[in-house]
Amino acid sequence: MSEPSVFTRILQGEIPAEILHETDRVFVIRDIAPQAPIHLLVIPKTAEYRDVVALAAGEPDLLAEMVEVAGRVAAKHADGDFRLVFNSGAGAGQTVFHVHAHVLAGDLSEGSVGA
Repeated sequence: MSEPSVFTRILQGEIPAEILHETDRVFVIRDIAPQAPIHLLVIPKTAEYRDVVALAAGEPDLLAEMVEVAGRVAAKHADGDFRLVFNSGAGAGQTVFHVHAHVLAGDLSEGSVGA
């Protein structure tokens, strides 16, 4: 069995993090290495899915909930405008293989974020 992801460890209270929003199946934290003025992570509580492709195939309603939560936190923490980024695979910049979405906001222009 593999080690729990950093996100699982945060959810279990092993690693401190401020949870900004939470539902029964999803939670939101700030990214520790922000790539935009506002950079939040929307993370499912299940570690079953390694990337967004697996999540979409296995539990599309959870993916829809993640998108809905992204909109909700962007409305609360920014002006409601945001980018939603899923990195899928190491070559695309994914470093934690527990699916998660990056909510990027805060005065972004096209080409302003390399995430």
